[in-house]
Formats: sequence, C-alpha cells, structure tokens
Amino acid sequence: MTFPSRFRLLVAALLLASAPALAKGPAPSAPPAQAASQPRDKSKASSSAPFTSVEGITEYRLDNGLRVLLFPDPTKPTVTVNVTYFVGSRHEGYGETGMAHLLEHLLFKGTPSHTNIPQELTQRGAHPNGTTWLDRTNYFETLPSNDDNLRWALSFEADRMVHSNIAKKDLDSEMTVVRNELEKGENDPSRILFQRVMSAAFSWHNYGKSTIGARADLEHVPIERLQAFYRKYYRPDNAMLVIAGAFEPQKALAEVKKTFGQLRKPAEPLPVTYTEEPTQDGERNVTLRRVGDVSALAAVYHVPEGAHPDFAAIDVLTHILGNAPSGRLYKALVETKKASSAGAYNFQLHDPGVLAFSAEVREGQSLDTARDTLVKTVEEAARTPFTEDEVNRARTALLKYVELTLNDSESAAIQLSEWAAIGDWRLFFLHRDRIEAVTAADVTRVAEQYLKPSNRTLGQFFPTAKPDRSELPPRVDVAAMLQSYKGRGEVVQGEAFDPSPANIEKRVKRSQAGGLKLALLPKKTRGEMVNVTLNLRFGTEKGVWGRSDAADYAGAMLMRGTKKHTRQELRDAFDKLKARVGVDGGATGASVWLEVPRQNLPEVMKLVAEVLREPAFDAKEFSLLQEERLASLESQRSEPGTQGRIAYSRALSPYPKGHPYYADTLEESLQGVKETTLAQAQAFYREFYGASQGELSAVGDFDPEALQKQAAELFGDWKSPAPYARVPAQPYKAGTQALVLETPDKANALFLAGQGLSLRDDSPDYPALVLGNFLLGGGFLNSRLATRVRQQEGLSYGVSSSLSAGAMDPVGSFSTYAIYAPQNAGKLETAVREELEKVLQKGFSAEELEKARAGLLEYRRTGRSDDGGLSRTLAAYLYYGRTLDFDAAFEKRMSELKPDEVRTALSKYLDWKKVTVVKAGDFAGAEKKAKAPVTTPPAP
Repeated sequence: MTFPSRFRLLVAALLLASAPALAKGPAPSAPPAQAASQPRDKSKASSSAPFTSVEGITEYRLDNGLRVLLFPDPTKPTVTVNVTYFVGSRHEGYGETGMAHLLEHLLFKGTPSHTNIPQELTQRGAHPNGTTWLDRTNYFETLPSNDDNLRWALSFEADRMVHSNIAKKDLDSEMTVVRNELEKGENDPSRILFQRVMSAAFSWHNYGKSTIGARADLEHVPIERLQAFYRKYYRPDNAMLVIAGAFEPQKALAEVKKTFGQLRKPAEPLPVTYTEEPTQDGERNVTLRRVGDVSALAAVYHVPEGAHPDFAAIDVLTHILGNAPSGRLYKALVETKKASSAGAYNFQLHDPGVLAFSAEVREGQSLDTARDTLVKTVEEAARTPFTEDEVNRARTALLKYVELTLNDSESAAIQLSEWAAIGDWRLFFLHRDRIEAVTAADVTRVAEQYLKPSNRTLGQFFPTAKPDRSELPPRVDVAAMLQSYKGRGEVVQGEAFDPSPANIEKRVKRSQAGGLKLALLPKKTRGEMVNVTLNLRFGTEKGVWGRSDAADYAGAMLMRGTKKHTRQELRDAFDKLKARVGVDGGATGASVWLEVPRQNLPEVMKLVAEVLREPAFDAKEFSLLQEERLASLESQRSEPGTQGRIAYSRALSPYPKGHPYYADTLEESLQGVKETTLAQAQAFYREFYGASQGELSAVGDFDPEALQKQAAELFGDWKSPAPYARVPAQPYKAGTQALVLETPDKANALFLAGQGLSLRDDSPDYPALVLGNFLLGGGFLNSRLATRVRQQEGLSYGVSSSLSAGAMDPVGSFSTYAIYAPQNAGKLETAVREELEKVLQKGFSAEELEKARAGLLEYRRTGRSDDGGLSRTLAAYLYYGRTLDFDAAFEKRMSELKPDEVRTALSKYLDWKKVTVVKAGDFAGAEKKAKAPVTTPPAP
C-alpha cells in the first residue's frame, strides 16, 4: 500500500489501510453496476472549456459530473493516471467497517473486459496501487509515456468504475488476505493504542473507526452489501481523474471523453453523510495492555475541518510542538530523558479532525512523569508565547514540502487526492498561501482554542466540575472561498529525457577530482532540481575489525551538528536552501545523497563538506542518539519480523564476531549501543575518515565544470589517515536449517526461506535467473507465488522472492518471504515449496515469459528515469569500473532468452533441499486457539 502523503508523520498511518488485491477470475453474467454503464449520446459530450486552472493544473468537468485534472510535465518519461472516488471509511454503515478498503482490493480482481489486471499492468511496466483513507479511495498507475499506454489506462479505469466483477469467489479469497493485513497491524502496540484513542475520541463519527475495519465485519460481510456499496459510490459524479506527466493535453482530454465521457450519471442522488461529533465534554482515558517492550503515550484534541482557515495555524502549531530537535515536546521529554521520542501530527480531513501527540517511554523511565509533562507542555503551550523564530522555522519546513511536491508531477497527482477529499484540490494552494500568512498570534489563538483538558483523549476519563469545552466554529463555504482564487505561475519545465543506456552514456561526463571519481550527467529538470551522490571508502578488514559500533555512531553523529552549526541550525539551513540531504557512515565507508535546486547546489555542497569534515561530536547529542537507538532496538524484542530476520541472517552468515559484516544478535546490538563511548566514535572518525578514495555523481540541472571544481576544492586535500582495501564478501553457509521462533501475542508471523549462491552479476546465467525470479516472486501480484499464496489461497498479504548476485565477488543469494497468520504456517510453507519445485521441473510458458520480460524491461527503463536512483547507479558503477553498457548488454541478453534457458538456469542454482527456513510467530497461541470451541455467529 501507499500512504497518503498529506499525512506526513509516521503515526498517521495507524488508521490507514490499503494495498490492492488482485486475482484472475471469470466475470459474472450480470455486472453489478450495469445500469450505470449505458453508452451516452456522443453529441452531448462536455465542452473542452476548462472549469478552472491553477499553476499549471487545469480542471475540466464532463456532463456526467466527472472532474478531470490535467497536469502536463514533459520532463517525465512516464504518465500517471489517478482516479479518486470520494468514498472512504467515513461512508461505511453499521456492519460495514472495512468495506471501502475491502472493495478497493476487489477492484483489482477483474472486469469482463480485463480478466487479469495484474498481468496487464505488469506487461506494460506499470507502477500501480490503490489506497483507502477516511474520506476517499484512489487507484493509480504510472506507465511509460505513450499514446497507447494512456489510452489503455483511461479505458481500463473507466471500465472498472462500473464493470468490476465484485464476485463472491473473489471475496472468499481476498477476505483472508485483508484479514492478514489486519493481523499485521495487530503486532504493533503503538498502532493499536492510537486506534483505541481515536475510538474513544469519536463517540459517533466514523473517524473513530479504523479504515481496516473490524475483524467480524470483514469475515461476515455479504457480497450483496459490497456490490451495493460499489454501485452507490463508484460513479463519474463522485470521482476525480488526474492525468500527470508526459502527454498532450487536448489529445488526452479527447481520450477521456471517449472513455469516461460515455458513462452515464446514475439517476439516484449521491448519499450524503450528516453525522457530526458533539463537542467533547471532558477528558477521556484509555488503557491498553499487550505484549511489548516500550511504553507509549498518545493524546488527541479535536480541531476544525481541513478547509477551515484555522488549519494553517494548526499546521504551524503541530510543527512547533512536535518537530525534532527544536520542538517543545522534544525539549521537554527527550532532552530531559523523560521519554525516548516525542512528536505531533494532525489529521486534516473533510470533517473536523484531530491534532495528536505521542511519546515513547523506555523501561526505567516513568510513564506517569512523561504523561504529565506531555499534557502540561501541550495544554500550557499558549502561556509561553510562540516566537517568530519558531513560526518561521515551521513555515519554512512546511513550504519546502509544498514546493518539492509541486516539482514532482507524479507525487502531486497523487497528493491532489487528499485535498480533493477535504473539499477541493485547490485547497492545496490556498492552504500554502495561508501558511505563508500565519503569525505567532494566530498560533497562540488556536492553541488556546483547541488544546484544552476537556478536549483531550489520553487514555483515562476524569470527571470535571466545570468543563471548559472547545466549541468548533461554523463550517466554511469552500466554493465561496475559492471563487476568485487565481494561484501562481507554473514551475520551470525541464526536458524530455531518454533513459536508455546508450543515451545516458552519451550524456554522462566522467573525470577525477583528487581521490574522487566523478560521473556527471547534466540535464534540464522540472524545478531545476539536481540529485548528487557521494561515497567515501576507507579502512581495511583488519583495521576496522571489532569497531562496527563505533563506526555506526561516527556516521550517525555527522548530521547532529558541526563545529560551526548545531543540529537544528543545520536542519534550518538545509530547509532554507530547499534541500533534501542524507548523510550516514559505517565501518568501511560513508555516503551522502542530496536533492536541491540548481541555484542552491554550491551552498549545499559547502554545508555537506562541513558536515563531513568538521563534525562536532557533541556529548549531549551523542547521549540523545544513544537513547533513540536503545529505544528502537528494545521495541523490536518481541517482533517476529525482527527476530526472524536476525535468525535468518545469522543462519547463513559466514562472518565471525568482529568482522565488519558480522550479523549481531539483538542483545549484542543493544550491548554495543550501550557500551560504545563518544571517545570511541571520535577515534574512529579521526583514524579513517577522508576522501582519498570515493565516488561522486550528479544527475539533473547543474554546471558540471563548476561542480567538478568545487568538489576538488572541498575534498581534494582531505586525505584518509588509514589505508583502504576492499573487504571481500565470503560465501554464505551451506546446508539446510529449520528454525522456529516463538513470539507470543503476535497475530502476524514471518516466513523466510533461502540459500546462498555462488554467483556474480556478470555471469552468463544471471539475466535468466533475474527473469526467472521475477516470474516466480516479482511483478505486481501476478507472480507464481502471489497467484498461489495470495490470490488463490488467501494465505498472505505479502509474498515474494528475491535474488541477488555480487558485483565484485561471486556471492549471491535467493530467498522467499511471506507474512501470514501463525495457524497457516504449514499451508504457507507447502505452497511456497510446491511452486518453486513446479518452476524447476516444468518452467514457464513462452507467453508467460514474454509478458514478464516486457514488464521487467519497462521497470528497468523507468527506474533509470529517476534522477536519484540514476545518480546512485552511476556512483556505484564508478566503483565497479562499469558503464551503462553493462545494462545494455544485460537487457539484450534478457531479450533473447527462451523458456528452457530460464528453467535450466534456475535448476542449476536453486534447490529446496538446500534452503534454510525460518518461521517466527505465536505458533503456540495459534495452536491453543485452534483447540478452543468455535462459536459461529448467526447469519446476517
């Protein structure tokens, strides 16, 4: 699933449910939405006059009510088609919780005209998904840009708007998949805590119900109710279509009219929700008791609907209180070591939503003290006047997010779903304008208005003699607000770039600057953006032996302050320069990636050099980092995913303790984090860091001569004190192991099975192995494993296989992965084993192979169109001594493969008798439940 990007912080995902559910199946004789699909008189098609246009995005309205947004961007080699239906969990009735999300899964099951949606999407090299949220459901696919792909996508989306099968047989298998998704969420105590808090905060409104739904509703919903829900809400006058990327607007609009324009608007009026949450009249409290390792707090306060003018100040307030490390909660809780983390986030929705706060508290810290500090910091926030510095910092960060979104038409196309669901897509721009105008007085006012004890849900109810309630203001008229809104000018456009290996090689310029090898690819990009990758390599196996923990700390401390700038000052500087920057390091090297507008690249490079060459190694920051790492590790003690992956890695790892590639146990990791000192981290930095060996690559809008000169000036005289020698990889352990790990009270289990391979990626067998693995466990839910395990048997929400090969050493691996309910462990392992053995014995059909190959080659092509990814590839190839000719030869070999060549290569390397199998989950609990009496509820 993909997360709605409007909700920018992690905890917001706690109510979200999504991910498409695809399977092939015959169409029913009478599609459930037949009445809505009668052809319309073509002479009555809507005119081509735009309804409105803002900053390069133009809206049209068809006669049937469909809203159409066109966002042309010639810099993209792709086109994105995003259809948003204004229906989410807010629209579900009693007994229907989770229905909007379950229906999203079923819309990938097929129509009479599209019987195998996963195959069609994969064959065209599409990146598709569907997501469900409180106010909307959306479906999108990004494809290589050409008239045929756009025509197909529009025809496909128009078809499934009214002709999806919504069949009982598909519901029977997909229900268990969605239930497994629910079980996956049940593993996370913080997630469940937030669900409980939201449920307590909303007594009547459906925002208090998780989008994933109730288990009983998922298991017992009749197919007839799903079909009725589909007919009720999936219709052109309840939808918005966005097309973004490389396309010709008038031609696209004509295709929209030929497809969507022929759908008839149903005679029945759209249902309207009318439930309003009463003003909260006292503190509410929730207690959750489950297996876990780190305590957590969550508190929510009701705020107005997302379109309300107050929400700009609420956004700024959220950032001021919740940001790290400048936020008031961070300073009050984390810096004082009352909590290991703290944050704030808000739900900006169609109806009044919430402003929320959270904290994690480690064992040994007082939960009562942390709770009291959180409540006091939040509810007395307005007593300490908000400063202009706080407001400016928050405004800068929020506006950076807006600008970066607009510079990526694909992201913007999907982002508009959220704003349209709030009330109108143009609110995205109006909200930006409002943020620019927010003052410290505005922030104080909204804090006083909404952050009151009577408006709080924390976890336990306390009666109040004289409640001080927060009355929400009247609803706003969105149409009136936006009637005269014009917006701004369009973002600077870039070039249409051919991402073929041959064209990249024609454009890339390679050179040397001191110890750095350079690969520079200048090209015009939307918003004049450039992506840069810098890798530094240092140390020898002997030199870094036993120093991995110190090396990890050294790398992590780089961005936590320099001798000239504090951690927050660094973050502020990068925000002002509109730069995304990541810096990290380990035992054998350090890496930097950044994305920045052309005009700010020189200043950002100077700051990056300062980060690398002049780290402060501040004792306070080191202590805070240590607390964060301990909390993160401790929270994983009971998690089957973490425990299973560690066990699998250790089962195959050939490296002894002390080796830089050694696989730690969780307890060894905790011990290393606890015992490593600041002095040890500083010593590692002093002894190894430098630019004697490394690679720098850049892709985007920049001056290559200027960047080469600046790289030499910044890093040319920075020598690594210690010698460098590549640490070779060693073959994985051979032999079969079967490991079972018990993780009590966890509803979701992990399955991993795999083996080591003696394989380099320049092996003649490698293209066949890659294609064979893609057919077995890759693609978009249409692989052999996905079809059997997810589509047909409904055993897993996520199942896949992967294959890797060394670029420099003959060390590779093959593995399969799945999550599942613990009681299905036997069925899952059998299905995975049988599908692999079937492939090794019988291989694939010529048609199956050809379709998969077409999709895989398209995925590779569109992957090279991502500037950040291409920059990382160019840097890695400098290290390997390669050019993109390697990719061209690889893809040529792949295009020539025959089915028997693929089967032969797989049979040569893979053998189920040699795999190590790891299963982690609550198997004892599942066995106990299986023996308990089963009570069947009455039929609805």
